[in-house]
Amino acid sequence: MWSTVPDVASDTTSGSSDFPPVLTTAMAAELLQVHVEYLRQMVREGRVPCHRFPGGREMRFLRDELLDWLKAQSGADRSPGANAPEAAQAAQSETRRK
Repeated sequence: MWSTVPDVASDTTSGSSDFPPVLTTAMAAELLQVHVEYLRQMVREGRVPCHRFPGGREMRFLRDELLDWLKAQSGADRSPGANAPEAAQAAQSETRRK
């Protein structure tokens, strides 16, 4: 069965509440919508907040900490319609030049 992943980018209060406050690696990967191995790589590189048990290899992630980290990441919004105003403005500028 396919599981539904909540839309955490638009609302961090309702969709993310489907996840508990402390997440396993698999749950954190699902929340971030990335592969588990990619998440582990990001942890090794120190790119994502992670907590380990003393003397152990087990990793845990804090849901709210991950969501805050995600919001703080730079990058272009590639969601559908995100550049619609810019595209319309560019088309209008091109029309004026002709």
